[in-house]
Amino acid sequence: MTRSSDQLVFVPLGGLGEIGMNAALYGFGPEGRRKWILVDCGLSFAGPEAPGVDIVLPDLRYIIEERANLLGIVITHAHEDHIGALAALWPSLRAPVYCTRFAAGLLATRRLSEPGAPSVEINVVPQGGAITLGPFDIEFVPVAHSIPESNALAIRTPAGLVVHTGDWKIDPTPRVGLPTDEKRLRELGDEGVLALICDSTNVMRDGTSPSEADVAAKMKELVASAPGRVAVTTFASNVARLRAVAEAAMANDREVVVVGRAMDRVIDVARECGYLDGIPGFRAVDAYGYLPRDKVVALVTGSQGEPRAALSRIASDDHPEIALSPGDRVIFSSRTIPGNEKSVGNILNALARDKIEIITDRTHLVHVSGHPRREEMARLYGWLKPQIAIPAHGEDLHLAEHETFARSLGVKHVLRAGNGDVVAISGEGARKVDEVRHGRLYQDGSLLVNALEKTIQERRRLSFAGIVSIAVAIDDKGGIAGEPEIAVLGLPPRTLGGIDFDEYVADTVGDLLDNIPKARRRDPEALRNALERGVRSAVNDEWGKKPLVHALVIEV
Repeated sequence: MTRSSDQLVFVPLGGLGEIGMNAALYGFGPEGRRKWILVDCGLSFAGPEAPGVDIVLPDLRYIIEERANLLGIVITHAHEDHIGALAALWPSLRAPVYCTRFAAGLLATRRLSEPGAPSVEINVVPQGGAITLGPFDIEFVPVAHSIPESNALAIRTPAGLVVHTGDWKIDPTPRVGLPTDEKRLRELGDEGVLALICDSTNVMRDGTSPSEADVAAKMKELVASAPGRVAVTTFASNVARLRAVAEAAMANDREVVVVGRAMDRVIDVARECGYLDGIPGFRAVDAYGYLPRDKVVALVTGSQGEPRAALSRIASDDHPEIALSPGDRVIFSSRTIPGNEKSVGNILNALARDKIEIITDRTHLVHVSGHPRREEMARLYGWLKPQIAIPAHGEDLHLAEHETFARSLGVKHVLRAGNGDVVAISGEGARKVDEVRHGRLYQDGSLLVNALEKTIQERRRLSFAGIVSIAVAIDDKGGIAGEPEIAVLGLPPRTLGGIDFDEYVADTVGDLLDNIPKARRRDPEALRNALERGVRSAVNDEWGKKPLVHALVIEV
């Protein structure tokens, strides 16, 4: 029985207005006493805006403070932008995790096997299975995607049925795993869908996505026509693609050598789950040098230009066991994630300089997206017939286009939400009723740092304008004791007038000290401020940039 004070709310904490870092809350009950589930707990990767940071996590402070009412964490699929933050954030959440066998296997091998990783309570749910968590009855509905065992979630509540698609596409021949379950989705539509929270990634693209079967056929052709070695780089988690490469190698009497730990981990889990049945065991990297050039296919990590991954080291001729020669063929069976264009371009240029043949999806069908284009989205809307649509999983441009698209399909209520919005969902529509704390956390070495902390701001400034450090000793009468210690880092070698910058800064410090009255020099704080302002201004006059200046005044 539903009380008048009960309310169904959707609260995204990551993944709206961005690609990645997916984390969404569903709550039911009266305000202040709601029960919650968290759908996905993913990460994204930092760009140049966060020097020294690799990984970005959602700030889940809101639900951490409410964790006594958090019933569980439900995972749609095993991509890092949906599970990658679990190991770091689970100790603050302490809620049971529900996911499929493949996702559980990757969690165990990829994150939870690391030293110091938490002992997470994981409950395996089969595709097509269902769980009940308080007021939520949650069904795992199979959908096709670029990783096995992806699911849409049919979330039944006393207020109505919500479908959370996760990442999906319509692919009748995914080659690994189950296709999107059209029959079950139609049945949900007949049952009555109150709200659809749907993937927006490819809403800008017309038509339908090609199938993994098409990529497999093309891969077989490209391996057959290669005169020398073939190296294929792809997302390690795309098991259908790994299988396609293995089958192409088998058809052309070649052996597969796996290069990269991320590939090894996924392959181990895929074999355990039966997704590589019928595929012979792959060769270890040390076999590469002993195989004839026309008898090997190398599966390598590094499709996004990661500097420590195998392909980057191969392209720079820095890999201890793998080398390529003119005439060998490298197939990029992946798309470049926005932000990685430069690093991928560096690899492409290095391979081209060495006269290695490069094949990408610009000229051959060697990659297909795991997300739906407009025609697929229209079909899903037709099956589900939702009363309410809330675009998700996309940057602001994608969400805006999805909003317009959903309206064009005749959806009665369409709401564009953002991270932190509390969206109330009912038969009367969807509306924003509040906003909760949200944001980003940076994985900075072994520490988690809030994105708003001055640490990253200072680091950005350091990368832009360098630093000057000054240490000065003064006696109790304001006299200078000894020579100031000065360190100049990150500044140009010479000023506009050709003076060595180290010398210029030293002269500036000397002039400032000479011109500051002794009475003022007896105040360490005043002296520090005067030195920092004076040096910053003097450097700016010669360089046009203001470095960080840090002065230390010691009383002796």
